[in-house]
Amino acid sequence: MKIKSWRDLPLGGIIPEPKTSLYNKTGNWRAMKPVLDNGKCIKCLLCWIHCPEPAILRGDDDSVQIDYDYCKGCGICANVCPVHAIEMRLEV
Repeated sequence: MKIKSWRDLPLGGIIPEPKTSLYNKTGNWRAMKPVLDNGKCIKCLLCWIHCPEPAILRGDDDSVQIDYDYCKGCGICANVCPVHAIEMRLEV
């Protein structure tokens, strides 16, 4: 990959195609991974409400899944879960 010089940049520093998190998956940043135990989950949705990304996906029946493509492993979901259905584990 060639590194661009200032001469390769568009005039005015305009970014013609801004990137979003949809293109830049951030899940590979994490050191800790949340693991959900569906048997313990009471579907209170506190993890879904508090996830800053949002990497907790809510199903039609209020079940939740973790989107590992975008989860950064902050652990907020595990900390707010009242029944400890989410455990943080080292990313392997």
